Amino acid sequence: MVNQDKIRQAVTLLLEGIGEDPNRPGLVETPDRIAKMYEEIFSGMEQDAAEHLTKTFPVQDNAMVLEKDITFYSTCEHHLMPFFGCAHIAYVPDGCVVGLSKLARTVEVFARRAQLQEQMGAQIADALMQHLQPKGVMVMLEAEHLCMTMRGVKKPGSRTISVVTRGVFAQDAELRQNFMLTVQR
Repeated sequence: MVNQDKIRQAVTLLLEGIGEDPNRPGLVETPDRIAKMYEEIFSGMEQDAAEHLTKTFPVQDNAMVLEKDITFYSTCEHHLMPFFGCAHIAYVPDGCVVGLSKLARTVEVFARRAQLQEQMGAQIADALMQHLQPKGVMVMLEAEHLCMTMRGVKKPGSRTISVVTRGVFAQDAELRQNFMLTVQR
């Protein structure tokens, strides 16, 4: 659970640390605003993806299901700076599917944590494998990291792409290729 008092104290110290006066009129309410914002953007810490993946629907077909361009915003655990982009998720059902909005909600659960992009993709794939028990899952995340665009190397517009495969996607090159072609459309 987010501790708003500790966040307020930390933000006050941070403001002092960068040479600001936390009592300046424009900054007086900043610790409160940041504490409320952190409660929202790190809300995935208290959520379980199972909440969104337990209601399924039976299907006869086992064709690939793909939802692409799911926008997400997350926070890099190394610099506590945002990274943002889109997720593309595919799975091959084994008798059941989940509502499409549940895939987007699953992305949100994991995006609202401090973490690495690669870790987020693996968490999404593993949650789908565990709760849907499909024949396979493939997750591609494309994101811009502000820790690379605002500081350090300063390369705005550069994107990091990470791909995670499980089950039949890890074994079947043609299925992976079909995923990639469909995502590019």
